Amino acid sequence: MPASAQHRRTRTNRLFRTFTVLGTGAAVLALPLIGATSASAATGTTTTKVASTTRAGYSNNLDGWIRESLAIMAQKGIPGSYNGIYRNIMRESSGNPLAINNWDSNAAAGTPSKGLLQVIQPTFNTYHVAGTAFDLYDPVANITAACNYAAARYGSIDNVYSAY
Repeated sequence: MPASAQHRRTRTNRLFRTFTVLGTGAAVLALPLIGATSASAATGTTTTKVASTTRAGYSNNLDGWIRESLAIMAQKGIPGSYNGIYRNIMRESSGNPLAINNWDSNAAAGTPSKGLLQVIQPTFNTYHVAGTAFDLYDPVANITAACNYAAARYGSIDNVYSAY
């Protein structure tokens, strides 16, 4: 086909398409943020608000859970740093407080690892820190018990670089 017969796109057309794609991408990114402020039940008109802070006033998210745990650990003399805790949480559960490992040797023995730092129930029971919930899935209790265990076994959660 001769060059003169080919369809030519103008610069404005290309610029318009670029802005359209960017605008669509921004809208797609904004939608989860808009809907993340509350969760609603599948039936009826009941709406459940997600608490934005913990009882101690920290943000009810991974950053807040780590900071609240660090405050409790400081009071109890348990060593550890934000970076050490964060690094281990990301490796163990990717930040999911409801994570459960149903495939490793602990699970095969009937005691799966659970929570942010993948703690098994007997370890949680032994290293639970007073002042935190006695619930393996509670993020602050899970972090604090795991750090207490790591301090006893490795000197600090900061010294843990693999499954522990």
